[in-house]
Amino acid sequence: MTKIFSGLKPSGDFTLGNYIGAMKHWVDYQNKVDIKQLLYCIVDLHAITVPQDPKTLHQRIREIAAVYIACGLDPKKSILFLQSHVSAHAELGWILNCTARVGWLNRMTQFKDKAGKNREQASVGLYDYPVLMAADILLYGTTHVPVGEDQKQHVELTRDIAQKFNHDYSTDLFVLPEPAIAKEGARIMGLRDGTNKMSKSGKNPNDVLYLLDSADDIAQKIRKAKTDSDLLPATVQELANRPEAKNLLTIFANLAEKQAQDILNNYAGQNFATFKKDLAEICIEKITPIGNKARDLLKNPKNLDKILKDGAEKANKLATPLLNKVKETVGFV
Repeated sequence: MTKIFSGLKPSGDFTLGNYIGAMKHWVDYQNKVDIKQLLYCIVDLHAITVPQDPKTLHQRIREIAAVYIACGLDPKKSILFLQSHVSAHAELGWILNCTARVGWLNRMTQFKDKAGKNREQASVGLYDYPVLMAADILLYGTTHVPVGEDQKQHVELTRDIAQKFNHDYSTDLFVLPEPAIAKEGARIMGLRDGTNKMSKSGKNPNDVLYLLDSADDIAQKIRKAKTDSDLLPATVQELANRPEAKNLLTIFANLAEKQAQDILNNYAGQNFATFKKDLAEICIEKITPIGNKARDLLKNPKNLDKILKDGAEKANKLATPLLNKVKETVGFV
């Protein structure tokens, strides 16, 4: 039976890209009968690999919990919890540090991207977080990890660590997980730059649709979204060298839950005016209810805290037996 684990950092406001690329699929998993276990984590330990304002982080943790639920995650069907509430994540992370190899981490492209030219000033946590991510996944016997293409390397590293641990200790303790990459919409690009992924840490607010944006903000951002002077073509293939136009079509198709070609058939030969108007309408229809529900949930923070506490208790019951087996395997008393 399939076991799913995934998580997002409580840093920055959540975007349409997060919804289409991750949370929309997470919700869909809840209705699949062949899935035995669903765990969705707020990875606050990962968040502090870069500087965070404590008060802001505290606030964002509750915001992400509210957004998870507002998007459709049901605490009765999925285990929703805070990473820091399950100490087994950090404990297993350290043990796996002693299995992972420096050469493997040196090949991780995301550290190079995030650290940039100030690599020597980056935290050890930023360099090492892929091992903690491996612990997150392996703790629960995860079989599939929903990720975008840019995170696939982390799942491959997790498999390498699991294989080496199993080999070194002559065990089959760790399941080797597979990346579950959505065929459509896994990578939503910016509204002003169709060559870069829509990012919650983006510097241009008009480049990003946030899940807590108002209807007016959504309409304005879609209206200002970059396109080009050509008309919309007859086929999706003709958009190959038109990244902004292709990105808007991808967003439209995902929110409408239709094939991109079927959407394009209604606008071929037209300019972007009507297309953008209709795209703004469906964005408002899909996004604003999420924001409204999240804001309602945030009015009762104690209820959110209880959901996270209950989720942590369930996650601990799943994680503790495996962690104990790992400790026994390596020789701890």
